Amino acid sequence: MSQSERAINCIVCPMSCEGKVIIANEQIQDIIGFACQRGVNYAREEITSPKRTLTTTVKIANGELHLLPVISKPALPKDKVMAVARCLAAVEVAAPVSQGDVIYSNILNLGVDIVATRDVARQ
Repeated sequence: MSQSERAINCIVCPMSCEGKVIIANEQIQDIIGFACQRGVNYAREEITSPKRTLTTTVKIANGELHLLPVISKPALPKDKVMAVARCLAAVEVAAPVSQGDVIYSNILNLGVDIVATRDVARQ
């Protein structure tokens, strides 16, 4: 039976607890050291299906800015972040845009929307 430990720093709250995940035969055996259930849940997800929030920019035509800041809602599978970033490199939207507008719905069929994080008026 192969067993390993992986240290994880929780990023869910400001406490930044450090815990450990015990893995045997590619299965989680135990999760220890976290101060709350949120840390345990984060550690489990980080081992089984890590996700990351992508913040980037896309081109915007006829806007007061040349780039529009956007964010993924919800977080993306970690292994898809670069593919989504490459996809967004080809996206251009037209001003005006309001914060919260969906810029790209269901990107790469991941069930994740790309959303504007600020207003940009028409130039």
